[in-house]
Parts: sequence; structure tokens; C-alpha cells
Amino acid sequence: MKAIESHLCRETMKVAVFLVTFAWVSLAAADEYVFKQQMKRDPFVPLITPAGFLVNLEPSDEKNISLEGIMFDPKGDSMAIVNGELVHVGDAIGSAVVSSIEPNKVTIIQDNEKIEVELRGEE
Repeated sequence: MKAIESHLCRETMKVAVFLVTFAWVSLAAADEYVFKQQMKRDPFVPLITPAGFLVNLEPSDEKNISLEGIMFDPKGDSMAIVNGELVHVGDAIGSAVVSSIEPNKVTIIQDNEKIEVELRGEE
């Protein structure tokens, strides 16, 4: 019986030493790690949103407006896809605001300037 207790005690000590060593190494490594981007994607940021859409990894230029689609409703509930986001009249796109949505173009006010972005056909 004492042999079994002695064996269990040794095994328990081995597990305890392992856990303490693992915890110490993990904490030491956590303090030292700093992600340096240097034109690389952060590997801890997911590529897919919770809604199932792909994340746009292109650097965004607030002045660059990209109109990707229009869902026109003559009753006034039109929507457009601008810079990868679904927007309605009155929604903000960075520092710009959607002024109107027409069947083939979207009007945006940015820096007190009216910008009309036309929907382009397939190239």
C-alpha cells in the first residue's frame, strides 16, 4: 500500500512541476511578445466577420469612394453598397454622408462637396 502511495506522490509531484513550469514559461512569453506589423497582416485578426463576410484587407483611403451596387426602391427605401458596406440615404461613410440614391448613381456629400458616383457596368 505504501508503494502505491509513494508512486502516486511522485506522479503528483511530476504533474505539479510540469504545470508550474508551463505556467511560468507561458507568462514569461506573454510579457515579451509584441506583434510588429511591418506591412504584414496581424495573424490574430480573423479574415471573416461574424456575419460571414470577408474582411477587406486593402488600406482604405477615405477620399476613395467605390460604388459596388445599388438596390433602388422608388418608394424611398433604396440601398447601395459603398466601400463594401450597405448604406441608406443619411448614412455616414467615414467623413462623408449619403445624400441620395438613384437607379444608376449615388450622391455623397464630403467636406461640403457634392460627389456623384456612378455605377459602372461589368468590365
